[in-house]
Order: sequence, then C-alpha cells, then structure tokens
Amino acid sequence: MSLRNRVALVTGGTRGIGRGLALRLAQEGARIAIAYRSNKVAAQQALRQLQAGGADCVAVETDITDSNRCDQLVKTVADRYGRVDIVVNNVGDFRWGMLGESSLADWQSIFASNLFTVLYMSRAVLPHMRKARWGRIINMGAVGAERAFGQAKISAYAAAKAAVVALSRSLALEEAKNGITVNVVNPSSIDENELTLEEARRMRDARFPIGRPPTVEDVAATVAFFASEEAEYVTGQVVNVSGGWML
Repeated sequence: MSLRNRVALVTGGTRGIGRGLALRLAQEGARIAIAYRSNKVAAQQALRQLQAGGADCVAVETDITDSNRCDQLVKTVADRYGRVDIVVNNVGDFRWGMLGESSLADWQSIFASNLFTVLYMSRAVLPHMRKARWGRIINMGAVGAERAFGQAKISAYAAAKAAVVALSRSLALEEAKNGITVNVVNPSSIDENELTLEEARRMRDARFPIGRPPTVEDVAATVAFFASEEAEYVTGQVVNVSGGWML
C-alpha cells in the first residue's frame, strides 16, 4: 500500500471517474477526502463504498469554482487529517457548442470549471505541500490537450484543457525544488455504464487501437502511479490513457 498515511483530496469524487480514483487511492492506503457540489445521495454512496473497503474518508460539499471555498475545503481536510499530500483535480464540465453560437457565459462557465478550479485548488494546497516538502498535484485533461487539439463544437473545452497542460507544466517547474510534482492524465471518453476492467477485456471496440473500451480502472492506475513515492522523479508530464485513440 504505497500511499499509507497519505491524505488525498479528490474533487468531483462522488461518481464516475472521480469515485474510481478515490477508491483506487484508498486501496493504496490513502485517507480520502472527496469534494462534491450538491449531490448528497451520490456522496453518501461513495462514502459507503470507500468505508466498505476500510478507508478513512470524508465528503465535503462545496463549490470549487469559488477560490475562497477552495481555501476552506483544504483547511477542512487539513484540520481533520493534519495534512494534504495529494490533490486530484477531477472537476470539469463539458458541453457541445459552435463558437459562433456560444455565449460569453458559456465560455466563462467552461473555463471556471476546467481551468480555474485547477488554479484555485493548487494555490490552496501549495502551502501545506511546501511545508511538508512533499506533494502530488494531478490534473485531469483531455486526450490531445498537450497538442492543443482542435475539434468542432468543443472550442471552449479544448482551449481550457490545453491551458490546464500549460499551467501544470509551469507549476511543475516552479515547485520541483519543494518536492512537489505536477502531472496531467488525459482520459479517453468513458461510457456512463462504467465497465470493470475484466468486463472491458471481454469486449471489442474498434475505435481504440488496443481493441477494447476504456475503463475508470485504466485511468485510476495512472493516477495512482503519479501519486506514489515511486513517481518522485516524474513531473510536468502528460499521459494519454486512451488505448491509442487519437495518436
């Protein structure tokens, strides 16, 4: 259990990829805090699942598009556990829309969710990580974000995710001397049914060169590595967990 006694904070951690990431980090021994916006039912379900695996965990309702509430979230977790070692910035709204048909409010919302949450959470945890001389910041991007990819109808989302990569690499350079690593995981699209890895291995999906659909477990394995002691010499990196899609 490579993360025993570490404290991991996962935003958007009550369902989908976020819940899968929290579960995997808990399996590695981390104490888990999951942040969520409003769905108390999903939060309680996630907590029960974590507790069933023996995790020490807490769920905090908040809105991380507000910088002050990000500061309060980190303080709440640090007050409970004494530290914050790992933050996984998993929140990021997505919507379709042609640029000429999108409002300024649409763009502001996408950037607030995908980019500014990363900024706010990173700023909030840095003092704790600097004091400990150890930290892991792991940001969720999108496949191709490191190339500033373009695709019709997702201009705001694509631009925000490309900015996440640039922010992450810059922060990695700034904080390397403090024992803090910053990396990006770009997951491919994962279906709502959330296949297990064993289920996916029994299926075929021609969209992905590896030949099967992606799972939350695939993404969680990469996040767990970036969070680990073994990844201390890996920073500023972007990994596409996509089965070869969009290479």
